[in-house]
Amino acid sequence: MNLVTRCPACGTAFRAQREQLAAHFGTVRCGKCGSVFNGVAALVEETTERLSLDPSPQLGLFDPSRRPAPAPVDAPPPTFMAEPEPVRRRAWLWAAAAFVAALALAAQAAYRYRAEIAAFAPEARAPLDAACGWLDCAVLLPRRADLMSIESSDLQADPRRDGLIVLHAVIRNRSRLAQEYPALELTLTDDGGKPVLRRVLLPADYVEPGRSRQGIAPGGEAALRVYLDSSRARATSYRLYLFYPA
Repeated sequence: MNLVTRCPACGTAFRAQREQLAAHFGTVRCGKCGSVFNGVAALVEETTERLSLDPSPQLGLFDPSRRPAPAPVDAPPPTFMAEPEPVRRRAWLWAAAAFVAALALAAQAAYRYRAEIAAFAPEARAPLDAACGWLDCAVLLPRRADLMSIESSDLQADPRRDGLIVLHAVIRNRSRLAQEYPALELTLTDDGGKPVLRRVLLPADYVEPGRSRQGIAPGGEAALRVYLDSSRARATSYRLYLFYPA
């Protein structure tokens, strides 16, 4: 018995060979409209109805190798999707801006740490002094209170003069650089720990003239002795700490 299959797309019936339907699991292509369909599922009996058979060689095997080749993956993108090439002028402007920003940061760092730079590299003091002449600043010694400490202190009454007390203290510089002499705050307290007299001692109050500019040498110590009038205060104890004024 002849095998007849009908294209579900255009309705054209074709005679088919068993070998055709057995190939590619029954997948065939309509020779009239080009549709691909399952020829086995679309079989019809020629005796059940009168079929108009296309006399031309209509039915062709479905061959996946005949599909159009896909576009290569590495094909160049369309022109409108391509990134513009960097402009030399814009790159030069960015480089110049980065250079100016680096100079500004270096100048800020030199201004902020001018004391440390001058102490670590004495040959840099002259340029820093010249720059401060324009910026209305001064190149002082470093001022790190956390690297300064009071090694010992003692407060006693002066036996020769009534109402006077003598403060003895030793200040140590624990930094690797010379540091400026700190300010000292002395507080006299009564029996209950309440302050009765407070006095701030600046370097000019306890350092000899001419020595304050040199500061305290790295790892060095400075001894001080200060006379104070306590005739109007009845104190029994004291507190002493160092700081650098803002």
